Amino acid sequence: VPADSAGGNGNRPEFTADLVQLDGSRIAAARDFGSDGQPTRGEVTVLDEAAATSLASDLQDAAYAVRARTSKPYRRRPAAPFITSTLQQEAARKLHMTSAVAMRTAQSLYEKGYITYMRTDSTSLSANAVAAARSEVERRYGSSVLPPEPRAYASKVKNAQEAHEAIRPAGDTFTDPSTVDSQLPRPEARLYELVWKRTLASQMTDCTGETVQLRVGARSASGRDAEFAASGTVITHMGFREVYTEGTDAGEASDTDAELRLPPLHEGDGADCRGLEASGHYTQPPARYTEASLVRRLEQLGVGRPSTYSSIMGTIIDRGYVWKKGSALVPSFTAFSVVNLLERHFPKLVDYAFTAEMEDDLDRIATGVEEQVPWLHRFYFGGDDDPGLKEKVSSRLSDIDARLVNSIPLGNDADGVELEVRVGRYGPTVQRGDDSASVPDGTAPDELTVERALELLAAGRDERVLGTDPVTGLTVVAKSGRYGPYVQLGRGEEVPDKPKFASLFKTMVLETITLEDALQLLSLPRTVGADPADGVEITVQNGRYGPFVRKGSDSRSLPSEDKLFTATLEECLQLLAQPKSRGRQAPAAPLRELGEDPDTGRAVVVKDGRYGHYVTDGETNASLRSGDTVEGLTLERACELLAERRAKGPAKKRPARRRSTGKRS
Repeated sequence: VPADSAGGNGNRPEFTADLVQLDGSRIAAARDFGSDGQPTRGEVTVLDEAAATSLASDLQDAAYAVRARTSKPYRRRPAAPFITSTLQQEAARKLHMTSAVAMRTAQSLYEKGYITYMRTDSTSLSANAVAAARSEVERRYGSSVLPPEPRAYASKVKNAQEAHEAIRPAGDTFTDPSTVDSQLPRPEARLYELVWKRTLASQMTDCTGETVQLRVGARSASGRDAEFAASGTVITHMGFREVYTEGTDAGEASDTDAELRLPPLHEGDGADCRGLEASGHYTQPPARYTEASLVRRLEQLGVGRPSTYSSIMGTIIDRGYVWKKGSALVPSFTAFSVVNLLERHFPKLVDYAFTAEMEDDLDRIATGVEEQVPWLHRFYFGGDDDPGLKEKVSSRLSDIDARLVNSIPLGNDADGVELEVRVGRYGPTVQRGDDSASVPDGTAPDELTVERALELLAAGRDERVLGTDPVTGLTVVAKSGRYGPYVQLGRGEEVPDKPKFASLFKTMVLETITLEDALQLLSLPRTVGADPADGVEITVQNGRYGPFVRKGSDSRSLPSEDKLFTATLEECLQLLAQPKSRGRQAPAAPLRELGEDPDTGRAVVVKDGRYGHYVTDGETNASLRSGDTVEGLTLERACELLAERRAKGPAKKRPARRRSTGKRS
C-alpha cells in the first residue's frame, strides 16, 4: 500500500511510502515466502488483494504523523579505471555495444593512438597518467573534487594478468572528447569519451551525502495501526559523479535510483496523504544474463582472459547456444543438450574449478614456470591419476545414449504421461509417447510449460481434411507446421515416400482454405510453355522469396502470388526480356520507426525485405535475428544489430568461379 504523502506545508516535495507494519506485525516481503508460495515465517502479516484494498479505504481519512526519522552517512567511491572486462560491460550498458563490437572499436582507437592497450587486467595507472587525469580534473571541475593524494586501485580479478596499465586515454595529456568527436567515427568517439570520463572519475573525490529513512504512522477508522516507511538519499557533494556514474545490469538498483529527495520532516511532524493504492507484488525470477553481466560472472569465476571474453560471446551466439531477446541472452534447447551430454559423461571438463585451474596452468606456461609440451601430453594422454582426454573420449563414446542426452523432461500431463523436448537435426520437438509437434522458433526453454507443450501437440494433431484428390485418390489435408500453414497430398499411411506439400499464400487462412485452393497450390510449379525462340521450357513457381518465373537458370519475380495461376506464356516472355530489377524497386514503406541512432544520427526503421525483416539507418542494413520481432524490437537492440553489421565491413564478394578447361593434346 504505497502512500503518496507531502510535508505539512504544500511546498514540500511529495514522496511515496510503503506499508511495512500493521498492528505491530511486520508485512511479509519476498524473502518471507518459500518456493511453494507459502510464508515460511509465522510472525509476519500477509495481505491479499481484498484485505489491502479494504485497508487502503479504511486509512483514507486518517491523520498521518512522522514517528521516527533515522539517518546515516552516504558515501560512494569512484570505480577503478577500465580493464578489458569492465570496458565491455560498460560499453554494453551505456553504448549498447556487443563485446565483439566494443573490442573492435577499442582496437581501432588503440591503433590510432587514442587509448592504451585494451587487453589488460590491471587497474593501475602510470604516474604520467595520474598527473594528466588530476590536472584535467582540477582545470575542469576545480580543486574541491580533487583528493589530496592520487588514488590507487587493487585488481579484483582472479588470476589477474597485469603486464599493461589500465585502459586510459593515451599520452601525457588527454585529448578532449570534443576534439576526438570531429576526428573519428561516432562509435569510436563515444567509446573514447567513456574511457576519458572513467579515467578522470577514478582520480576524483567520493560522492557523499545522507541516507534518511522516515516512518510515518496512522490509525485507521476501524482502529488498526499502520506504519509506512520511505527512504531516500540526499547528495551533498557530487565528487566523481560530476563526470561519471557506473552502469548497472537488469535487476540491480543503481545509485541514481536510490537518490530520492525527502522533505525535511522530523519526528512528530504531520504529513498529508494524497492517496493510497493497493498494489500487488510478484517475486521476479533472476534477470537473464546479458553480455555485460555474463562477462562479469566469467571474471568472478576466473574463466577466460581479457583476450577471450569477446570470442566466448561470439562462440555461444554463432553456434546457436544462446540467442538474443533485446539485450538478454536466452539459452536454446541445443545448449541444454550439450550441457546434458558434458555433465553426464565429461563432468570434470565443465567444472568451473577445473576451468579456472586450467587458466592458471596456461598462465604458468605463458610466464615460463611450466613447459607447454609436457603439459599438453599430460592433458591429452594422461598422467598420475588422470587418464587424459583421449582415453576419456574413446572409452565413453560407446556409453553415450544420443536419445537420452537430447531429451529434456518437461513434466507429466493429467494422465501421468511424461512430456519431453527432443532436440534433433531439424530443431526441437515436443514428445508425448508417439505424439510429437515442432517447437516454434524463438521459444525460450523456460516458456515451454507443460500447458504450452500440450497446446502444441493439440495444434499438431488438428489437421483439416479438405477432401480427396480426383487424380491420385489421396487425401488432401491442411496443417500448421514449424514454418507456417501448408497443405499436404496424402497421409503417412497412404504415401510410402515423403508426401507432397505446399505452403499457403499470404492471403490464405488455414481455417478457410478449400480443396480447390489446395489442389491449385499442389499443382505448382506450373509449366507455362516453351520459348518459341529456343524451345526451352518456362515455369512459374513459388519460392522462399516469393513467386517467380524461370527459364533455365534465368528468373524474374512475379508481381503477385495470384500470377502463379494466371500468367500466360506471353507475359512470362515479356518479364524475362526485361533487365533484372534487383535493387531497382521502389523502397517499401517502413514497418516501424524506432528513433535516431546515436552512432550515426540517422533515423532507424524496420523494413520487410526480400530476405525477411531488417533494420536500416538508410546506409547500413542488418537482418533481425532469431528471437527478434518487429513488434518487440527496441531502438537499443536495433542499434546493436547495426553496429555489429558496420563493424564487419562490406560483404566480401565471392570469387568468380573458374571454368575448368580440358587438357590440350
